[in-house]
Amino acid sequence: MAGHIISVIGGKGGVGKSLFAANLAFAYAQEIRNSVLLLDFDQKACGDQSIITGLKPKKNLKDLADFTGAIDPRSIAPFIATSPQKVSFISMTNDANAAAQISIDGLGKSLKAIPNMFPITIIDIGSELTPLALKGLENSVLIFLVTSHDVLAVNQAKRIYSDLLTQLFPKDAIQVIANFYQKGLPITPELISAQIGKPVFAIIPRDDATCTASLSKSQAAVATQNTTVYARSVVDCVRKLVQKNVLKTLEKLSRPTEQRPKSDTPETAEVLEKKKKLGWLDMKARVLKALVEEMDIKNTSDDKDAKGRIILREQTRKKVVEILDKEDTKGVVDGREEMNKLVKEVLDEALGLGPLEDLLADKAISEIMVNGPHQIYFEKSGKIRLSEVVFTNERQALNVIERIVAPIGRRIDEKVPYVDARLRDGSRVHAIIPPCALNGPTITIRKFPEKVLTYKDLVAFGSMTTEMADFLRVSVEAHRNIVVSGGTGSGKTTLINLLGGFIPANERIITCEDSAELRLPQEHVVRLETKHPSLEGEGGVDIRCLVKQCLRMRPDRIVVGECRGGETLDMLQAMNTGHDGSLTTVHSNNARDCMGRLETLVQYSGAGLTQRAIREMISSAVHMVVQQSRLDDGSRKVIQITELSGIQGEIITLQDIFIFKQEGLNKQGKIVGKFQPTGFIPKFVEVLERKGYKIPRGIFNSG
Repeated sequence: MAGHIISVIGGKGGVGKSLFAANLAFAYAQEIRNSVLLLDFDQKACGDQSIITGLKPKKNLKDLADFTGAIDPRSIAPFIATSPQKVSFISMTNDANAAAQISIDGLGKSLKAIPNMFPITIIDIGSELTPLALKGLENSVLIFLVTSHDVLAVNQAKRIYSDLLTQLFPKDAIQVIANFYQKGLPITPELISAQIGKPVFAIIPRDDATCTASLSKSQAAVATQNTTVYARSVVDCVRKLVQKNVLKTLEKLSRPTEQRPKSDTPETAEVLEKKKKLGWLDMKARVLKALVEEMDIKNTSDDKDAKGRIILREQTRKKVVEILDKEDTKGVVDGREEMNKLVKEVLDEALGLGPLEDLLADKAISEIMVNGPHQIYFEKSGKIRLSEVVFTNERQALNVIERIVAPIGRRIDEKVPYVDARLRDGSRVHAIIPPCALNGPTITIRKFPEKVLTYKDLVAFGSMTTEMADFLRVSVEAHRNIVVSGGTGSGKTTLINLLGGFIPANERIITCEDSAELRLPQEHVVRLETKHPSLEGEGGVDIRCLVKQCLRMRPDRIVVGECRGGETLDMLQAMNTGHDGSLTTVHSNNARDCMGRLETLVQYSGAGLTQRAIREMISSAVHMVVQQSRLDDGSRKVIQITELSGIQGEIITLQDIFIFKQEGLNKQGKIVGKFQPTGFIPKFVEVLERKGYKIPRGIFNSG
């Protein structure tokens, strides 16, 4: 279960905000008997918390913000100093200039990950709504606003409270702490409550002796003087939170997704646009909620009747318009065009794939990447771009994933938080959800091309030459076992589709895939797809099982979409036992790496084969490796066609037949280079010529 973040902010300096934050962390660690994290976000104080706690990590908050790796218990350890009382601490840098340059986005990544490592995190925010402060508040479930019992402190606390409400922080998430209370003062807790407009959550009595002693020893009062008035009052505050389950209640409140410091200058067009965007998302969420309450739209995506879907969409459109008529759209929707856009977005989220619908409809987009509900990227013409459209909230993103996986009988939940699936058009989908996806539901869609590319298309795109395509055609027809190697997004599936198209029409082809993507033009094709286990964990069918079934189905050719585990052994055995001409793909960077990758994958089978035996099997089973790569300019090319020519000693012998030689960049930033034969003539050419194949030797000339 994810933990909670509590921020502590003061209206001004001198109200005891940092002291309270530190003792709050120690009190929580004592109460819940678990680790608590204390973060120092106060850019003005620059290191006061190190003095209060006596904890001095070797690295600081700026170092954490600059850290580019994944945030997990092991990677975060160098930034933390931990007390015997289980309070872990990350300090602010002592350099004021460095503190002002802390990467907000970098720290935001850490704040998303930290609740998965600590049940409670306390942030000492400071006394101003800086971008750094707002990033901390944005991720907090509870905000403690600390004030002391003097007029100026109360007035500044009132200002902070008003600013937080203006920036859409929920009222209930902000709680007031009346610090340093002393009987007989004119400013009472009741007066503080009346001035700020918020009841006081907890009163912390003035206890100068305890506070002075703890500061002089650099030890939190709760840790060393837990029987004092000050320490007991902080512990009581924590017990109130725990016993009333306050944090659990507050986590259900909606919070702003983007914050900025309040300015005294008139609002700019950019600020107004952001406000309008927030209003738009708010309204869309309300309309969707009302729509779900008034219409039964569950499982609409399962309806395979196109006419039925059209009728349902029209009925839903009418209901959406009725709901919008009751809404005050002033300042959010300007004119008919925007109203139609809002209606379409609501319909897409209610019945379709939400903001992904337009991206899927754009034929120039090849890949869509959802990094949580509020960030969507797409690849267009080889370049990755940020989309302006986003999901309304996390729930809508989860609904879209459910619509994708339900029709094909797959599932995704906390027990199995990831899934491979496909859309109706064959596009490949991978989804992963919390708790594994820290930014929220993450979806990656590899769009299925409407047109199956031919070798002429790839030659026109500059992915290969006509001579290379002719050689690959002959190789496939001659029953060469071919492995297509390449990285993610390099075009392996496109290439294996192309090679599969070269298989003679009179042969029986069986394909095995996790998510069916191959589209071979022949009629005699049997398509097999893996099956996920049931809710009881039974009935799962993996690729390895499918490959074994293939061998009992009289295949002439076996095409495995991708080898990524123990099925590699079964595939190699099939290639070695009368199923020549089979095809598969593997993730690797070049032909030599491909050999190592195949060797590793065979070991996943658990067959206990020796390294020598595995290499001999690979060298006799695989005839060729075709290396597909995506270059820095976004283009995809076949950069190597390599023959396996046996094994010498412990090394599989490889010989390049064609290579791509990069020569530089042109003015448009496109890679310039040329395909060239190496001069090596494959061993199997002579065998084919004796069988009657006519292969022009000139295509292998390196000159």
